[in-house]
Amino acid sequence: MLLAGAAAAVPLDDRGAARLGAADVAVLGERHDNPLHHNAQARLVAEIEPGALVFEMVPESLAMTVTDEMRGDADRLEAHLDWEARGWPDFSIYWPIFAAAPGAALFGAELPRDEVERAMDEGAADALGDWAGILGLDAAPDPAEQAAREAEMSAAHCGALPEDLLPRMVEAQRMRDAALARAVLAALAETGGPVAVITGNGHARKDWGVPALLAEADPDLDVVVLGQLEAEPDGAQPYDFWTVAPPPDRGDPCAAFR
Repeated sequence: MLLAGAAAAVPLDDRGAARLGAADVAVLGERHDNPLHHNAQARLVAEIEPGALVFEMVPESLAMTVTDEMRGDADRLEAHLDWEARGWPDFSIYWPIFAAAPGAALFGAELPRDEVERAMDEGAADALGDWAGILGLDAAPDPAEQAAREAEMSAAHCGALPEDLLPRMVEAQRMRDAALARAVLAALAETGGPVAVITGNGHARKDWGVPALLAEADPDLDVVVLGQLEAEPDGAQPYDFWTVAPPPDRGDPCAAFR
């Protein structure tokens, strides 16, 4: 569902790639386990030559302690980031993105579990404090957005989540959106940009994801968004541009919920 106010995406071409390269912030969406999506991100990051890279998958505390020596050693960087233990897909499919911008400052946006749980229990607005107003999260989503978010969350979990859990999951997602937006703003303040953001397609949405929060915080920012899909879309998409790459063999994604 594309909510009102978000322009529909078009297929990425050379002009679209140039727009990503000229933006203050290039948000590069993905399906986390699709190696082809990460290959495309690495190519675009090399072209953008960002001053900073923001990763959804990296905690801020670990990003801050990455050294130049680690940046040149995939095994050492993976170990420092505690990648496997935190449950992300194989580091080898993400490594080319790090390698594509060896001089870019690293920023992380993965939240500690207790912060996510607080958002689920109290709501993202209360958990965020002053940041809720800065990012436009000080009010609950309107009914259309709330319904769309809950439907998307349910579909992503094969309809297996209890109905009463869905609103809490939405609050966790809003909290993660905020963490990414804060990291982008910190990266811009420290480096001057441009900033490339590596994140899932859900956080990349222009209608309610990180781009929407950045627009609230700084309407003058030029934010351009790529969504990476696994099939030709049959309707409008909430990005500026999209690409399609075939999915990896995942077997039956709903088997774990049966």
